[in-house]
Amino acid sequence: MASETPTILVTGGAGYIGSHAVLALRQAGYEVIVLDNLVYGHRDLVETVLKVELVVGDTSDRALLDDLFASRSIAAVMHFAAYLAVGESVQNPGKYYRNNVLGTLTLLEAMVAASVKTLVFSSTCALYGVPETFPIREDQPHQPMSPYAASKGMVERMLADFDVAHGLKSVCFRYFNASGAHPNGRLGEDHDPETHLIPLVLLTAMGKRPAIAIFGTDYPTPDGTCIRDYIHVCDLADAHVRGVDYLLRGGTSDVFNLGNGNGFSVRKVIEQAKQITGRKFTVLERDRRPGDPPILVGSSEKARQILNWQPRYPDLRDSIAHAWQWHQVRHG
Repeated sequence: MASETPTILVTGGAGYIGSHAVLALRQAGYEVIVLDNLVYGHRDLVETVLKVELVVGDTSDRALLDDLFASRSIAAVMHFAAYLAVGESVQNPGKYYRNNVLGTLTLLEAMVAASVKTLVFSSTCALYGVPETFPIREDQPHQPMSPYAASKGMVERMLADFDVAHGLKSVCFRYFNASGAHPNGRLGEDHDPETHLIPLVLLTAMGKRPAIAIFGTDYPTPDGTCIRDYIHVCDLADAHVRGVDYLLRGGTSDVFNLGNGNGFSVRKVIEQAKQITGRKFTVLERDRRPGDPPILVGSSEKARQILNWQPRYPDLRDSIAHAWQWHQVRHG
């Protein structure tokens, strides 16, 4: 007999954002199964912190997916499984199209075969490229500047087509810079290699890195450095739960930006990190990196209105303080 409690399959649930979404789902009363190939995910977080079932495998494994859907009563899928390093995607685009696009296509075909018609997809604001206006809204043109961003756009197109052909309903979340860690200190960001600014700054403060680099100090911004919209990972997780709730109640397919609507410069992040950690560290100034837009700040008004979503941690200090707590536990 099927459980009365809906079960959500979370692909990539051993990763940074996926693990926080798993915890949020459990706290919301859902049952959860994690599917992760553990290339970048962390087995220990699933087994000792989240304490949910972990299936080690890949979204490109159709036989595994068919068995999962046949043996479990899965109500919806939350899809985080993707490679996400922009620079690597430029150097090795085939890896990204094979995993992010073909892996998702295999997942969608398995879902349709099993009559699972609900999916929440982890997309990206990188779809917008260099935006035309601010704050960025969902109807701005797609101008992806990397194979990573293009792969996410291709999945969004596939989801629209699968809705028309098969009635598969989806919510796509295009989010800005995920940041922070769970306030309980037991979940956080742990990439190898690490490419995101806040953890890089904190690892520098811990003495794990010799210096932190600012790439570009001559942008048309108040302090000359790039401005980004940092969204706390717990707020992202909350939005994903709301997205599942919305679809399971009969909501139609839609796309939503997730951000704070506030921008913080690279210098501001470094200054805040110095204040919170109480540590001094070396900051180097380098030339601009190709493809870095001066400003990326999004409007999340649509998510606020339709999903009744509201960031609980809009202050950059919260993201940095929670991440600092996590890094001291994880890397101390």
